[in-house]
Amino acid sequence: MIDFAASVKLLVYIFPADSVTQEKLGRIEIAKQALNFSAAHFTIFSRTDREDLHGHNFQVECELTSPIDANGLIFDYSVIKRVVKALCDELDEKTILPEKSPYLQLERDGPYIIGVYADERIPFLPRDVITLPISNASVEELCHYLLERMLAHPDIKAEDIREMTVKVSSSPGQNGSASWFKHDSETNS
Repeated sequence: MIDFAASVKLLVYIFPADSVTQEKLGRIEIAKQALNFSAAHFTIFSRTDREDLHGHNFQVECELTSPIDANGLIFDYSVIKRVVKALCDELDEKTILPEKSPYLQLERDGPYIIGVYADERIPFLPRDVITLPISNASVEELCHYLLERMLAHPDIKAEDIREMTVKVSSSPGQNGSASWFKHDSETNS
């Protein structure tokens, strides 16, 4: 038995009618326990200060706003759950290294990926690492990375999503979020 009340919240906002149309928009929040990944990282604070390598059980949530159709649904939002789960699976059980850090350079040295930070050379096996186009392995950067990946996914691009927010939590009560709003000039491709 699936406990939908614990996994998905549905809030309905009805925006005032204008002279042209009355459109009912809905906002759903998807926060399922299965949308998570375990990963190692270290946050870099400056050219001389960084955290020790450690790990978190990251939790990912997604909120989105879209028109409610004649059937009373925004769309089949299971597509959102599938995409978020696939992105979490890519990051699961990896060490996350930033490709765009001003303080960390990544090099190949034989069978290793080396993180060069200040006077340290930190070796990693390639199978244990994922490098991402971010400047730091922080919740602030991870939520933007996941939001961009979601918005680029063809199944999500096909929907009439007006707003989307992705939250990444590294522990209860500690999260970052990134939001996107559709501008009037944007159309679905």
